[in-house]
Amino acid sequence: MNPLNLLRDTWFFFSRNLPTIALLCLPWVVLENLAQHAINAWLGSAEGMGYSLLAGLLFYPLYSAALILFIDARSRGLQPRVRDLLAAALRLWPSFALLAVLSTLLIVLGASLLVLPALWVMVKLAFAEYLLVLRGLSPLAAIRESMRLTQGYFWPIAACLLVVLMPLWLLDWWTYQQLGEQPNEWLAVLLDSANGFAQLSATVLLFRFYMQLSSLPASADD
Repeated sequence: MNPLNLLRDTWFFFSRNLPTIALLCLPWVVLENLAQHAINAWLGSAEGMGYSLLAGLLFYPLYSAALILFIDARSRGLQPRVRDLLAAALRLWPSFALLAVLSTLLIVLGASLLVLPALWVMVKLAFAEYLLVLRGLSPLAAIRESMRLTQGYFWPIAACLLVVLMPLWLLDWWTYQQLGEQPNEWLAVLLDSANGFAQLSATVLLFRFYMQLSSLPASADD
């Protein structure tokens, strides 16, 4: 398994299918950020943090499940309609939302310890969403199976994720530094939406990993 090939394939797929991915996901990403900024403006950043997280959990399962279904369909040579993907994602929303809540809690718990434990949790849960959407596993079963599949592959997965996400995180931080402490709300929504949409490339990357590892036996512990 060559991480460079996975990164190249991710870029090729994301750029080639950009119009469909934008139509499928971008409206929901924008709505998610609008809701979060509205909550923060109403309640304040500190008090509204929990409600902003809930707003994210409302929209994220819908567009993420739809994107996973789209990637899977395209990998089999199919071209599904956007409305069919969204309808299927809506049916998956309750279980996906529960998985998102459990994953968020585990990552927050890891982050409360140190950065590395949080990264470890992110990697160990990397395939849980695919297992839930594509195999129909329950949230807890998907978490357990993801932990099994990622055994022995922590550093390749972590390295690829950081290559994709770290530049976007740094760009987001740098942009807000240039805008000052009180940036224009509409500009902030636009920037957060663009960054959130770009981060969906990580979903494509992890799908590539998932397809290569899902049929392999468990490896040695990390």
